[in-house]
Amino acid sequence: MNALEYVPVPAFEDNYIWLVSDGRNAVAVDPGEAAPVRAYLAKRGWRLSAILLTHHHRDHVGGVADLLKDQPVPVYGPAGEAIEHLTYRLAHGDHVSLAEPALELAVLDVPGHTSGHIAYFQASDPRGTPHVFCGDTLFACGCGRLFEGTPAQMLASLDSLAALPGATEVHCAHEYTLSNIRFALACEPGNTELQAWRDEAAARRARNVPTLPTTIAHERAVNPFLRAGEPSIQATLADQLHETVTDRLSAFALMREWKNRFR
Repeated sequence: MNALEYVPVPAFEDNYIWLVSDGRNAVAVDPGEAAPVRAYLAKRGWRLSAILLTHHHRDHVGGVADLLKDQPVPVYGPAGEAIEHLTYRLAHGDHVSLAEPALELAVLDVPGHTSGHIAYFQASDPRGTPHVFCGDTLFACGCGRLFEGTPAQMLASLDSLAALPGATEVHCAHEYTLSNIRFALACEPGNTELQAWRDEAAARRARNVPTLPTTIAHERAVNPFLRAGEPSIQATLADQLHETVTDRLSAFALMREWKNRFR
């Protein structure tokens, strides 16, 4: 089986549209605009074969109609959200089987950012590496805002992603890493792995290199939203916000609120 290539194509100011290709055919994940996808496909000589969507926000679905004008392909997306052009409506436990490129994906419900948000988990690529396409649920060192869901929903969604194999490569949809790291260090200033990641991520961005993909194991070590049960983080939250932190959920909710206004 041919190796697969996973490419983050920049879009808008800080989005990534992920393309997965076998060297001839490519799947586009969350194409918020068509032009960058068209340009990259033309540059590599790839043919679009399918579109995968994680949620309904415009910066994730806005390019679908134009791409379908170029090439009518199947469109997969969440059953619980109002999205045009869907060929297949998916929910937790469903599977996506694609022939070109050869991809087997399990669908995970990960509500919180939106009410019907889904993720796609590939248990193994031809080299044995797992991958997850998680849209705006899990970011490098962060998580999505709660536009439609509750803190409990988002925490459960993050827990389900954190339970994936540690080697899983995390393909999220935004280059928010540097600002997320600044907040993470405010939550957990003594985390030496996080300090090292700050320096590495800054060096990557200085070279205009993406900070993604990250891995689940790395996120468990540096992402404060996956570490809401850590006593050091809970102590920081209590000290900084002058609130009582009773458990992981209250810590997560306080942290997400703090992040919303953090500068």
